[in-house]
Amino acid sequence: MIKVLLIDDHPIVMEGLKNLLSRREDVTVTGCFDTGKAGLQAIEDLAPDVVLLDINLPDINGIDLCQQVRKYDKDVRIIALSVHNERPVIKNVLNSGANGYVLKNAVGDEIIMAINAALKGEIYLCRASRNIVSQVQEGELTEIPKITRREKEIMVLVSKGLTTGQIAEQLFISTHTVESHRKNLMDKFDVNTMTAVIKFATQFGLI
Repeated sequence: MIKVLLIDDHPIVMEGLKNLLSRREDVTVTGCFDTGKAGLQAIEDLAPDVVLLDINLPDINGIDLCQQVRKYDKDVRIIALSVHNERPVIKNVLNSGANGYVLKNAVGDEIIMAINAALKGEIYLCRASRNIVSQVQEGELTEIPKITRREKEIMVLVSKGLTTGQIAEQLFISTHTVESHRKNLMDKFDVNTMTAVIKFATQFGLI
């Protein structure tokens, strides 16, 4: 019997998943949780074979949660469920330890296929995700950049409309240091303005 644990904060999605899996004689749902913290504890207590994980939870983002699950349990299979159809998000979730990525508008059969593939040690992408990953658009980010704690602080303050001088004063650093961080951020996102940096950072849940 395949033990599946569900982590999703959308009741309708949760009910749909439970109904889908309940039709399978070889699958049992061991628990349903709507926060990352509760889900992590349940993984430790219930030892599921597979976790179906919404990557947009209220208390933690999917990338961090995948990493935390993987630190605790290297064998549990993680299938990420998401509305995000951007290549950098898909690749970063997989790089963070997920065994599969399924868009929430995919057909139910793809969830079952993802579970079976993950249990065989394969990486599964739903049909739409495979198409997205295989097609690179000009000017598109291929990976979500790694952001330092200080860079994140600066992005948040820039998004609030603070000037370089105001940021320097609030963080107790020099304006030169602020400008250096801003330049590094633009380089990492391969853009020419902080407005574009903030747009990407917001889109990918970095701030």
